[in-house]
Amino acid sequence: MDLFRTNQYSRINAVNYAKTFALHPNPSFRYFPLINNETSGDCANFISQCLLAGGAPMIFNGTHPWWYNKANTFITKDDTWSVTWTVANSLYWTLKVNQQAKSRRIKGLEIYDVSLLELGDLIFFEDDKGNIFHSTIVTSFRDSQPLVSHHSFEALNIYYKNSWSAEHVHYLKISL
Repeated sequence: MDLFRTNQYSRINAVNYAKTFALHPNPSFRYFPLINNETSGDCANFISQCLLAGGAPMIFNGTHPWWYNKANTFITKDDTWSVTWTVANSLYWTLKVNQQAKSRRIKGLEIYDVSLLELGDLIFFEDDKGNIFHSTIVTSFRDSQPLVSHHSFEALNIYYKNSWSAEHVHYLKISL
């Protein structure tokens, strides 16, 4: 299987979006602040925005919808979204299920070698209970190591191991 085959996912557009909005969230989307160091926050919402910028079409129906609907009221609190858009665990599993189904939708192939990651690929963080609780996007490299950007906390081009501490880390190759 060719991991580096050409696909319609624009890694450069996804990364440019991430770099633009990593430290200052896009006011056109609802922002979900981290509450009392819980596992809530804006990470999956931000990653979904990056995937959208990379050309991933929203999925409004089916068993794994992935969408954000602007209410067009100029108040983002009126917007609606799917759970898979805003929850890291749901986003991770949707990408994996789409990959297993060989879907034409946005998907993620889990790999186990960090050296195979490219710009625009995703890294997910799992806690000691087996829950995926955080998501990041690869936006640069330093000394062959991926640097990531994310929300909750806002970060731009940090070493992925300096993000949240995790029991396990998952690497997903993204494609359409």
